[in-house]
Amino acid sequence: MMLYPAMNKLTQYVPNRYMMVNVVARRARQIAIEAENMGEHLTEKPVTLAIHEVAEGKFDAHTINTVIDNDK
Repeated sequence: MMLYPAMNKLTQYVPNRYMMVNVVARRARQIAIEAENMGEHLTEKPVTLAIHEVAEGKFDAHTINTVIDNDK
């Protein structure tokens, strides 16, 4: 299965694939936690929603914290 939106669309906002994985994974975790806290049912998987948000320019390598917090 091919990635939609295409990788070249995503790399407009995140410079490389490694950082893309970090940004999307972090945002997907945020989406899942927010949905769980609000008791919402997601119609799509959090990763799919995160990929679409990056493609829309809502998040990039500078607007999301991709550092893993080891204090938890």
